[in-house]
Amino acid sequence: MRSTVFPTSQSLPWAAIAILAILTGLVPTVTPKAAEPPTPDRHPELKRLSPKEDVWIDPKGKRVVVGGTIAVSKGPIEYFACPQGTKEHESIVATRATAQLVHVGLLAIGLVPGKPVSFDPEYVAATGPVVRVTMRWQDEAGHVHELPAQQWIRDTRTGQSMTEDWVFAGSVFWTDPASGKEYYQADGGDLVCLSNFPTAMLDLTIESTQSNEALLFDAFEGRVPPRGTDVDMILDATETSSP
Repeated sequence: MRSTVFPTSQSLPWAAIAILAILTGLVPTVTPKAAEPPTPDRHPELKRLSPKEDVWIDPKGKRVVVGGTIAVSKGPIEYFACPQGTKEHESIVATRATAQLVHVGLLAIGLVPGKPVSFDPEYVAATGPVVRVTMRWQDEAGHVHELPAQQWIRDTRTGQSMTEDWVFAGSVFWTDPASGKEYYQADGGDLVCLSNFPTAMLDLTIESTQSNEALLFDAFEGRVPPRGTDVDMILDATETSSP
């Protein structure tokens, strides 16, 4: 078994290759499980990374836009966003994109991943550049809304909106010893996490349990749009990083 972290500051050439691939249209794509057919380009003003996945980048604005739908609007959750066909039963947003392509988009806007959380021999928080997550959607009356993702998440300890930020931890690749095939672990569902996972692409820097009896967060009922609502998840680069 071999596990390798996606590009870090010591492997920037990989990031350069990814950006070159984007610019030349050679980005490899993996269709998400149970993905819908390709949709019209809703953001022609941005650079779309794949005709089959809803990921766009704005290099000048340093943001990545990811299309998806509301999967959970109330109840305990371990994830904020997951790829379609993975962990929708415990995630507010199901994206029409793989985690791997979202990762490539973050590289393309200049972010370098840090390190995922570790628990052995003791808890060490995930590190990486802070990523601001903003949600945009249209209600039944046609009005467009935009809010920080934290306002859709209720902290069960306070009853108020979550205040923590996410960091670009970067997940890991795992190689199947039998087939030799590599898998990007966040594609299993761990795209934007609320509980800590060593496979998370975006994670929190606080210790957040995976225990069903002690989950720290739930979907903020009454704030999250109805299930099935189309949304854009906007990932913005910030100028701060976790320690």
